Amino acid sequence: MGISIRAYARERGVSDTAVRKAIKVGRITPEPDGTINPATADAQWMHNTDQALQRRPQAEARQAPPARPPSQPEHLPPHAHKPEASLSPPPAAASSGTSLLQARTANEVLKAQTNKVRLARMKGELIERSQAMAQVFKLARAERDAWLNWPARVSAQLASALTSAGAVDAHALHVLLEAAVREHLSELGEVAVRVD
Repeated sequence: MGISIRAYARERGVSDTAVRKAIKVGRITPEPDGTINPATADAQWMHNTDQALQRRPQAEARQAPPARPPSQPEHLPPHAHKPEASLSPPPAAASSGTSLLQARTANEVLKAQTNKVRLARMKGELIERSQAMAQVFKLARAERDAWLNWPARVSAQLASALTSAGAVDAHALHVLLEAAVREHLSELGEVAVRVD
């Protein structure tokens, strides 16, 4: 006859859930009456456990509890102050914890940015880049064509105005050209930008 699962867990320095899990996966075998033989279970535990995955060597776990550190006051229980070595996680855990925290932070930032863009698009504050580029290209082409066609439209008007006056007056030509340019620019200014 052995000891109970909880008693074995206390003796081993693990939780009773860990002992139940070890029984379930076949790492240790209980006695027929459901109790645990500590010597047999310890041997099975050592043999069936991958030591690389353990947090601390089992030999240390089976030793007597560590003596109270000199800095710990006598009136506090042993679990109130832990040695500094046990407070810091293993290097692998610290680095993976930091990278997991960084990954979660980056994920949350990305979600926030995505939601901000989605909201701006729903409000109509954003348009597709390809649509904007196509519209700008159309506007630039229309302006270029308008300026290329402008001399043909204005030259006949200028010629008739200058020939009726008889002689070419520089001031009159300047006034006529300025009026024609202003009219042309006001036509160009009436173009409304629209993204379909």
